Amino acid sequence: MALFEPFPNYIWNLSVSIAMENGGRIGEIIDIIEPLKAKAQAGADANTQDFMAEWVKMADKLTGLAQEDIAAGRMFSAGNKLKRSSIYYLTGERMQAHGSPGRAETYDKAIKNFLKGIQFAGDPVERISIPYEGKEITGLFHKAPVEGPAPVVVYCNGLDSMKEMLWMGGIPYALAKRGIHTLCVDQPGTGEALRLQDLPATPYSERWASAYVDYLETRADVNKDAIGMTGISLGGHFAPRAVAYEPRFKSGAAWGANHNWHEVQYKRMQREGENPVPHYWGHVFWVFGATNMEDFLEKSKDMNLNGHMDRIKVPFLVTHGVSDRQISPDYAQQAYDQLVNSPRRELKWFTPREGGVEHVGADNHAFAIDYIADWFAETLGGKTA
Repeated sequence: MALFEPFPNYIWNLSVSIAMENGGRIGEIIDIIEPLKAKAQAGADANTQDFMAEWVKMADKLTGLAQEDIAAGRMFSAGNKLKRSSIYYLTGERMQAHGSPGRAETYDKAIKNFLKGIQFAGDPVERISIPYEGKEITGLFHKAPVEGPAPVVVYCNGLDSMKEMLWMGGIPYALAKRGIHTLCVDQPGTGEALRLQDLPATPYSERWASAYVDYLETRADVNKDAIGMTGISLGGHFAPRAVAYEPRFKSGAAWGANHNWHEVQYKRMQREGENPVPHYWGHVFWVFGATNMEDFLEKSKDMNLNGHMDRIKVPFLVTHGVSDRQISPDYAQQAYDQLVNSPRRELKWFTPREGGVEHVGADNHAFAIDYIADWFAETLGGKTA
């Protein structure tokens, strides 16, 4: 199993794979990337405005085609095109430097098309908003087709993903099949929280995770004694940290073991490992609300789970790809070894035998989605068959 690599740099290839794994179509993606191949020769940080322009062009075309469907009363078809356009807008947007021209407008198109898309397609998902530190944080609640209160999993972003990507990636439908609701969230430092509310990331994820649990406890369709938490990529810090400090979580999983992300920053200064986005240092300064490197390193110093994992006293799963080029597999072993008080701990390696060997399964999400969904079915009271 290998990453699809049409470009000569990892960051652009990763972005293509994210789009493919989150609902894009290969034929459309080939049309998008063909004009960009020459532009990619200048390196990952160059020509990112051109990168966005090609993804926006395809998304705009799909938006126009969706309008034709709407005029013909074909709302299901329109919904599918609008959701796909949203992923293409987001793929272009996340590759931009902070403050780049057109970035805010592209994000706005993505969110509006996504919400229209799920409405027209009839997907069982609603946008929710809750107060947080004088502002608001949002999520997408995907309702499982069950009667009465059911388990639910809070699913958070990494460094540069968004809740729409989480939803389009497939975990909510996988969990729903197993009788479990999903709440995909834009936590501080990501998505709407960062772009529209100016809420920076915090190492102390229990602060916002507890706010989401408070909200879930108000819902009659949620089993308050069966709430789980997972996160992808940098969510491999946020989810374990939240489960360690929020006792209402009854199970957890890390999709990618970001066990000591603070240490990773020093490795990146030495150009060890791959970065997830262009303009990397500008991006992380923005995410953490930092003014310079010293400020960023101070604000991210507690992005380190050493000394915290032993607080987890519920079932916990750590997953990692054996060929992760961003986050060393060593961190997965560290995370697992420190789960000394979990009554059921597991370390799942994704190997070439099945796929998902790259960072959080960028080469193939399918195996991790099934594995994580089954884990929560077994530990929260869902079903696996």
